[in-house]
Amino acid sequence: MNIENTKAQMRKGVLEFCILSVLKEKEAYTSEILDTLKEAKLLVVEGTVYPLLTRLKNDGLLNYRWEESTSGPPRKYYGLTEIGKQFLTELNTTWSELSNAVNTITIKK
Repeated sequence: MNIENTKAQMRKGVLEFCILSVLKEKEAYTSEILDTLKEAKLLVVEGTVYPLLTRLKNDGLLNYRWEESTSGPPRKYYGLTEIGKQFLTELNTTWSELSNAVNTITIKK
């Protein structure tokens, strides 16, 4: 059994939820999203995040806009759509229920 593979799958399972949560307060570009995830010790790489952002946009949960940068090429800023905000609310409820269920099973009283 490969523990690293199992840990990676667990992280991958919550990545969409975490990305939407990062964007709930304000728009961000990919590097900002990655930095926030890394600060939280959620190990991710650009190659994982870019396709996920595209999928979330295609699903109508995110939109984006281009903004000129003073230090390089234009940046693509992502933000939640109204559907994305509703989806995130549902995920928050589901996460709370799931977290409580897992804690009930895994934490001995």
